[in-house]
Amino acid sequence: MLRNYYINKEWIVSRTAQRVYRAAAGLSLALFLFIVVVKVTGSVPEGLVPAAGLLVRVGVVGTALTMVAMEYFLFGFDDSPAIKKVLWFCVMLFPPLGPALYCLFVYSRSNVLKPAEKAGA
Repeated sequence: MLRNYYINKEWIVSRTAQRVYRAAAGLSLALFLFIVVVKVTGSVPEGLVPAAGLLVRVGVVGTALTMVAMEYFLFGFDDSPAIKKVLWFCVMLFPPLGPALYCLFVYSRSNVLKPAEKAGA
């Protein structure tokens, strides 16, 4: 079957893409931690009040980028067994934590990324 990829493979597996997606996953985790802190304390911590709006916006962008890229990788390039893909898809339904965990535990360790790491692209 002929696949029509709308995103170039290098945009997903290149060395630069790996750095971008890991940074976006970090921003996503930061947003998750910020949400947890606000829920637990009931308000924004005083030290974060000036930067709270910026932190939320950057975290949302990081979460969106991680979600799109990791779902694209899951369906297009991941060579894991089908049951593992299904389980990770279910985990990724819970942003901002799910896609970030997939990025750090599956995407970063995938065999598909090995040629890009060797080439140093």
